[in-house]
Amino acid sequence: MFQYTLINTPSFSLNQEMIQSIFHHLSQEIQIIQKGTINIVFVSWDEIQSLNKSYRNKDAQTDVLSFHYFDNYSKISENDIAWELIFCEEKILSQWKEYGLWEEFEFYKLLIHSLLHILWYDHEIDSEYEIMQSLENKIAFWVFWKILT
Repeated sequence: MFQYTLINTPSFSLNQEMIQSIFHHLSQEIQIIQKGTINIVFVSWDEIQSLNKSYRNKDAQTDVLSFHYFDNYSKISENDIAWELIFCEEKILSQWKEYGLWEEFEFYKLLIHSLLHILWYDHEIDSEYEIMQSLENKIAFWVFWKILT
């Protein structure tokens, strides 16, 4: 199962048990090697736009960027920093208001989404989108079911 390091903290609360639950359910659902450490970083609008432009050639703001540092995960150790997930806190805050959710939930949704990306799932074509969306919904259901019950 992945480990993570929270590089900086957002203005909204994060529940460490919820994050661990996401990692746990992800490892149960997807049978791909999931070891190594993920850095979770929160940045500003300008920083995410600059990273998006530099690495994806898209001069636009986005909510999260996922970076892999290995092509083959089988040889990494638990302490190797294998990925970074870069979240735009301001975008999360604007999206939770737009979608009528709370900020933590929007972050957890994006965390699940970005973790699927680092496990090689994508949504560029409709069939891939359907697979990825189904996995996101399934993991979110099991994770958030604890809150609702």
